Parts: sequence; C-alpha cells; structure tokens
Amino acid sequence: MKLGIVGLPNVGKSTLFNAITKAGAEIANYAFCTIEPNIGVVGVPDERLEVLARQEHSAKITKATIEFFDIAGLVEGASHGEGLGNKFLANIREVDAIIHVCRCFEDENISHVVGSINPIRDFETVELELILSDIEQLERRMEKLERTSRSNDAALLSELRFVKSLLSFLEQEQPAREYILENDEEKEMMKNLFLLTSKPILVVANVAEADAADGNEYFRALSDYFAKDKVEVICISAQIEAEIQELQPEEHAAFLKEIGLKESGLDRLIRASYKTLGLISFLTAGATETRAWTTTAGAKAPQAAGVIHSDFERGFIAAEVVPFDILAELGSLQKAKEKGCVRKEGKKYEIQDGDVVLFRFNV
Repeated sequence: MKLGIVGLPNVGKSTLFNAITKAGAEIANYAFCTIEPNIGVVGVPDERLEVLARQEHSAKITKATIEFFDIAGLVEGASHGEGLGNKFLANIREVDAIIHVCRCFEDENISHVVGSINPIRDFETVELELILSDIEQLERRMEKLERTSRSNDAALLSELRFVKSLLSFLEQEQPAREYILENDEEKEMMKNLFLLTSKPILVVANVAEADAADGNEYFRALSDYFAKDKVEVICISAQIEAEIQELQPEEHAAFLKEIGLKESGLDRLIRASYKTLGLISFLTAGATETRAWTTTAGAKAPQAAGVIHSDFERGFIAAEVVPFDILAELGSLQKAKEKGCVRKEGKKYEIQDGDVVLFRFNV
C-alpha cells in the first residue's frame, strides 16, 4: 500500500512524514524544500501479533507494511507546470491513496504561501489543480478515441461516451472519485484512466499541540466541509507525533495520557488508511514466524492465499480458519481445534479481518 502525503508548502507534510517513518526527511521554512519524494516504509501496529507469537513461541514477528511518500508541496498553477507542478503530479500517480495535509495551526514563525490560515481554501487549491490535470488527460484521451472510434468498434465507442460524460463532470470542478459508476464496465474504464482525482483521499488536519486532543475551529470547519462526502478528516498534531518518536517506547502511553490522547496519530492514520482503501489484515502463526498480511475487504480465500505466494492461490485446496478473538480467548490453536472452533473453508469464503489462517494447497 502506497500513500502519498500532499498539500501546499509549509503545512507540515515533512514533519508528519518524519514522525511516522523516522526517515529523517529534510524540513525547512521555505517552499519546495521537498523536491524528490522521500519514501518511508512503516510497520502497521497490530497488538494481535504479540498475542499469537506468545502462543506459538514464534521466532519472529512480521508486521504488514505501508509505504509513505512525502511529495513536494503544490501551488496554484501546478497543472500548468508552476512550481514543481509536473513532478508533483507525476509522483501522485504512483500512489494508491492520497493523504491531504491541511494546515490548521497558527504560527508566525512559519510562513504560509498565501499569507493566512484557511484549510478549506488550501484543500480546494490542491484539489482544483488535480482536477485540471485530469481534464487535460481526458481531453487527450478523447481526441485519440474520436480518431480511432471511426471504425465503429463498440468498445471504443462505449469508452468515448464514458470519457465525454466524465470530462463534463470534471469541468464542473468535481473530482472523479465522486462520479457515479453505473456498471463494472465503467469501473474498469475508470481504473484504466489512472486519474489523480479518482484516488481515495484522507484529510489530515494538522493542529497545534494544544489542540491535539479536541481539535480547533479549523478542524471543525474541515469536518463540516466533508460531512456529506465519503472523506474522513483526522485531527493530528504532527509536532506531537515528532515528539513521541523522541521518547522510549515504554514512555509513549504515559505521554499520550498526559496530553489527553488514547492513541497516537500514527495508529489512527493507519487505521483510517485501511478503511479508506478497503483493506483488512489476516494473520498466520507458527514457530518460525507470526505475520500479518494485507488484502482487500471481500477477498475470497484463494485471493488471500495468493498474497502469500502465487502457488498458494494456484493450487488452493482449503483454508483452515479461526477468528483471532476466539484463539486469544482459548489460549492456543490446539484448544481451538479441540473445541471445534477451527473451520475448513473453501474457495468462496471471504476472509475476515483478524482471521488466523492456514492454507492447504497442492501444485
């Protein structure tokens, strides 16, 4: 899973990136400090792994991972090459989802490219540049389809109608992710267009330390703005996340409690990212390794097996499944088997989040 952290310059993208990846990206108080995207790989926090590893006496634990891309700040006119626009837009095409950081804090020592704090305006500035870039791409695609569809090929004519309709939608300054897809054919055509605004987004309201627990007026304004959309807004203080990383792991819980937080912003961000992308984790456990694997919600057992190895999917026979909660309560896989809690599932079974699975296969 690749997540691109985007936003205007000086909104706290690199501070957040540093905090969640410990990758040491450069931070400075001037626009375009980040030119090439910094990339960091983060293990997904999952307390279930520790429980399973103790039960199985596993030699090691392997977490699921997320890649975070810290992408250069965008300015108005990026779709026409202003600032680092072309590079910015190209980098966004590589990610699965967008984390849009909006500045929701006042600080006279950190300049704002527009000169004032207005997270809704900032979001709309970036969103519009992405829409304009998509419009340009669709116009090129439409011109090509108009030339090639003269052969009266049904598939090309269908795509041309779809592109024209989608283009009209975007010209009303609406992102492609809000376009209602009528059928599987349209879903596939949308997927193949690789539009920037078709990517799922998650909005982070970057607030001051004092507002981390309860938010502020800027955060609430953003939440109200997205109330009718399927876009989640998370309140995070990037500065606090940076401070947490300076502490020893055993000090984290006490620090969070002191400032009124139940969990870190990183944990909330990852959980929201999974939800935004429609992802779940299933688990495998044994003496050698306890491991979390990521798959899409609704994935059938053979598809999930293929995440581990293509041979598992190709030669899939069955999946032996026990929900983590049951396994944790009973204390061991052996007890789960004795009580008949381990189910044998076939090819049509949909893997659930937290399933502990042993795949049977033959190739």
